[in-house]
Amino acid sequence: MSFVSGPLPQRLKIVHGFGAVAFGVKDSGFSFFLLIFYNQVLGMNAGLVSLALACALLVDAVVDPILGNLSDRTYTRWGRRLPWLYAAALPLALAWAVLWNPAVDGTPSFWELLGIAIVVRILLSACEVPSVSLLPEITADYDERTTLFRYRYLFGWIGGLTMMLLAYTVFMRGPEGMLDASGYSPFGIFGAVLIFVSVVGSAIGQHRLVAHLPADRPPPFTIRQAFSEIREAFSERAFLIFAAGAMAAYVSQGMTFSISNYVNLFVWQFDRTALVIYPIILFLSVVLMFFVVGPLHRRFGKPRSAALSMIVALGLGMLPYALFVGGLWPEPGTAASTALFYGFLLLSNTSGIVTMISGSSMIAEIVEAFQERTGRRAEGSFYSGNWFVQKCATGVGIFLTGQIIAFSGLPTDAAQGSVDDDVLIRLIVLYALASAVLASVAAYWLGRFPITREEHEARIAALDLAARGDIDAGTTGP
Repeated sequence: MSFVSGPLPQRLKIVHGFGAVAFGVKDSGFSFFLLIFYNQVLGMNAGLVSLALACALLVDAVVDPILGNLSDRTYTRWGRRLPWLYAAALPLALAWAVLWNPAVDGTPSFWELLGIAIVVRILLSACEVPSVSLLPEITADYDERTTLFRYRYLFGWIGGLTMMLLAYTVFMRGPEGMLDASGYSPFGIFGAVLIFVSVVGSAIGQHRLVAHLPADRPPPFTIRQAFSEIREAFSERAFLIFAAGAMAAYVSQGMTFSISNYVNLFVWQFDRTALVIYPIILFLSVVLMFFVVGPLHRRFGKPRSAALSMIVALGLGMLPYALFVGGLWPEPGTAASTALFYGFLLLSNTSGIVTMISGSSMIAEIVEAFQERTGRRAEGSFYSGNWFVQKCATGVGIFLTGQIIAFSGLPTDAAQGSVDDDVLIRLIVLYALASAVLASVAAYWLGRFPITREEHEARIAALDLAARGDIDAGTTGP
């Protein structure tokens, strides 16, 4: 039985969503700034940086299912999820600060970056997996689950875009901009504070609702049993179909985010004003998503909304690059070029977020399908499975960006406006080809997700009827 029946209180939507600020801070840092910081500022080879980040993601992805299983098995008077949020918040904040203040002179080594990146990602999972696993427990309603994800995505993007905006206007406002090493230390410290406040604040705000003993005491934890349950959950047909589409979508997202600063600086030649406007446009796309995703789900359902939005995002996102290569784009760096690009970005990013939020919301329906088949709920396992897919895929996406940068021939000391056109065209063509393949795969599999609204609502009714029957049998039996 869910914690809330009927419409969700507005306060709960906000408090639950606020916990995603920490994920947004992390995502912005890893996707937009970490590669260029360790590559262009600290002098590490771009290929080595992307390899270290990809390896950290793969290690974290292997750990994630164990964390999800442990979260499902947690049995305390504060429930299954809250103890994780309270325990992991401070270590995560401290590790985040260290990531942007490497305790080495000169260029960090591959192993130094790999070590701290692994620590940050595992601690983030220890917060994010339990937090998002609360969502199917809070409500079983098809549309209210989408609403909670709307708020999670809204606050996640607010966290990430806040850090991006502060980076451009406060922390890295000197003449060297993102290439100024002194700005990254306060950037990391402020992000650490924001992460801690987000995780602990969300936990406290939901404490009264979810802090109680779980209905059933789980069996003692063993590695063998944990992997058996994880394997059983990951074998669910709906999850496998979701994972196939989500893998491609997450690779595309990781590649797009990590390559953004490179194309913004060297292809579109953004000045400081344009860079400051960039996160504002992204925020506007999140606001637009907030109003369109609900109607799309009501009309088309989650699977079709995800597939259609992925194709629209690809077309709108790649058209500016096609026009640039074809010589039909305004002079980069001009107001006309920047304004036109931002128009495409607003609509393409909105479509991309609709795809991601649709996919994330699908997972909640897998929980009840699995429960119907096995009699066991496994929110933590499925959402850790989502993070497993996302992190493996994002690591591949960042790795692809590093290889695209390397194969394009972009020098490590590149200056804005001085990069050869041949280098830029190679970069754009490789990026566009990879994006087209990934978007096609994602749209195909997400569109084939097998759980419809009608199937979900019938399943919820059957599970509720069975639960009431068990209660009645327990109260009237001998």
